[in-house]
Amino acid sequence: MPSAISTDVLIVGAGVAGLWLNARLRRQGYSTVLVERATLGGEQTIKSQGIIHGGTKYALHGALTGASEAIADMPRRWREALAGNGELDLGSTRLLSDAHYLWSPGTLAGNLTSFFASKAVRGRVDQVKGEQLPPALQDGRFKGKVYRLAELVIDVPTLLANLAQLAGDSLLAGEHIEPLHDAGELVGLRVDGREIRAQRVVLSAGGGTEDLLHALGLTQPAMQRRPLHMVLAKGPNLKPLYAHCLGGGPKPRVTVTTHPAADGQWVWYLGGDLAEADGVARDAAAQIAAAQKEIAGLLPWVDQSLVRWATLRVERAEPAQSGLVRPDNAFLAEQQRLLVGWPTKLALAPDFADRVLASFQRDGIRPQAQPDLSGLPRPALGVAAWEQLLP
Repeated sequence: MPSAISTDVLIVGAGVAGLWLNARLRRQGYSTVLVERATLGGEQTIKSQGIIHGGTKYALHGALTGASEAIADMPRRWREALAGNGELDLGSTRLLSDAHYLWSPGTLAGNLTSFFASKAVRGRVDQVKGEQLPPALQDGRFKGKVYRLAELVIDVPTLLANLAQLAGDSLLAGEHIEPLHDAGELVGLRVDGREIRAQRVVLSAGGGTEDLLHALGLTQPAMQRRPLHMVLAKGPNLKPLYAHCLGGGPKPRVTVTTHPAADGQWVWYLGGDLAEADGVARDAAAQIAAAQKEIAGLLPWVDQSLVRWATLRVERAEPAQSGLVRPDNAFLAEQQRLLVGWPTKLALAPDFADRVLASFQRDGIRPQAQPDLSGLPRPALGVAAWEQLLP
């Protein structure tokens, strides 16, 4: 096991951003070391709903926003990767749904006029009926309208396993991280006492980036946290549903994704407006009660006596924005050898990697090092919340 390593790129934080970037760099011939202090994807990534957005939900006002422009190409890039012919080979990642849906409960169809007139959604939305409806909505009592979006939903645990496989021997479990300086310049990091020198150091540790910056004596770029209070429901009678349910405002009333549990049952994972401001303020019991009321009103044919419930608090880490708004794009800041960033959303991991690679191309960073990485301690994979909270 080497006590000192020289590599092309040292990445700290093995969520989807770090893992995707690591795989892209290795495919282009760079040597990398990817450090993770806990589990691979075990913080924000494993807690995401797995939706690869194309920006549609950001156009609910009928306007083409910066967010919908920036994210519009992400489903295509992910689909190519899932098919094994994209920028990465994600052929081992499970596709949960080839489409995400927009669901109007029946009283809000008039509000969709400007939405469907928007440039953001033309050619990307089709109404579905009857047997084309998601299985959970195929009930005679369903009176709403459903539209198929050109988006997709992936199984995050298998994504993490796939990206870990692509990482090869580059993964390093490391808890204590300190700056490594030479003549006053940052040249790498000391990880659990092991010196790792690199041409570039990339911090992609989500919420942990703030502490890493402080350890390096830096206060910028500033970070913000956006809390969510997600709800999980598990039962033998639940059927697949991947949809944004419309409310009266600019955000989905509730966003439902469905995930396979180890025992073969389905788990509904509920986000959207339910999980935001009011949901964050509720305790677990009140949040579950709110979710049960929503499901009873929207899907009255679901027998909730068979369903078990839990909640999960999530903190999304992002670059600080005025008014705590959601950033539109992946973010990257640079300071000599140090690059710091957040993808801001699972779907934007390719955009984050693009920004890092563009920086390398501008600065003439080319593959050079060929380190011996044999015997490095390897972090474990993150475990989905429903396997821990609803076993």
